[in-house]
Amino acid sequence: MLKNISIIGDGAMGTVLAMLLCEKGIATRIWGYDALQLSEFEQKRENVKFLAGYKVPDNLVFDSNDETIMAGADLVVSAVPCQFVRGVWTRLKDYKPADVPIVSVAKGIENSTLKLPDQILEEILGSRTICAALSGPTIADELARKLPATACAACSDIELAKKVQLTFNTPWLRVYTNTDILGVELAGAMKNVIAIAAGIIDGTKAGDNAKAALLCRGLAEITRLGVACGAKANTFSGLTGLGDLVTTCISPKGRNRSFGERIGRGQSVQEAMQATKSVIEGVATCKSVIELAEQRGVEMPITREVYAVIFEGKSVSQAINDLMARELKAEY
Repeated sequence: MLKNISIIGDGAMGTVLAMLLCEKGIATRIWGYDALQLSEFEQKRENVKFLAGYKVPDNLVFDSNDETIMAGADLVVSAVPCQFVRGVWTRLKDYKPADVPIVSVAKGIENSTLKLPDQILEEILGSRTICAALSGPTIADELARKLPATACAACSDIELAKKVQLTFNTPWLRVYTNTDILGVELAGAMKNVIAIAAGIIDGTKAGDNAKAALLCRGLAEITRLGVACGAKANTFSGLTGLGDLVTTCISPKGRNRSFGERIGRGQSVQEAMQATKSVIEGVATCKSVIELAEQRGVEMPITREVYAVIFEGKSVSQAINDLMARELKAEY
């Protein structure tokens, strides 16, 4: 198990992982891009903006200094939303020790490059940096309450995956390993788009039959694109695929599902966006997934309709009608 960990990013997931690590007795420091916001977090010992209601341990150290935050770390956690990974790590790259691995907890695909978080990190930090991903059905609020959960530590280097597994495993968070980091990160990104669609179904009160169909067919198109990109098919039926998809599509705490629900109830996209303080990753990811699907020649009808509703002004009712009216075909 690793002994000294630095967390880059003071959002909900960065905060709850800091709480978990401190409780295990691991020396943990947390950094935020906004020094004033981080200072308020430190003074209140509570992340009021992103994870209200939970006090952080007294042994959590706050450090807004770019030069010192990673000094002496055995592992660095990148808890920065995907679309901000490049900017944050371009700022910090000169201060990261070359031989210290990184584990990313971001879920998304960068719009400008179609790269996943670990790919962005490796591009910025160089080939000497080994990256892992920690992903799965892990809603921060439930982790903070120590409700039973599972996650997956993914890395092409199985030894690093095992170190991450041991470091983050607790009596309430069971961590598995997986060497298919490509599939794990693609699954974590794409499920957010399907979650927006799930929220739309909830908002329109389309029913449980529709929700079940959405999850099944959504998983089918996520898997098609993932395999076309070189990921393993069975990754998408595991914790970071099906598991994370179910949680994100049913939880009232899920940002993407809640965003979709507001649209389904009649709010505009802009109104729905403004109703949350957190980043709704599925919105930006939807653009990237559509572009990836076009490059790979993969059909993704649900994602296509979500894109049309968010970016092209298509009505929810028309999007649902168009999905139901598609040409009949075999399930497999």
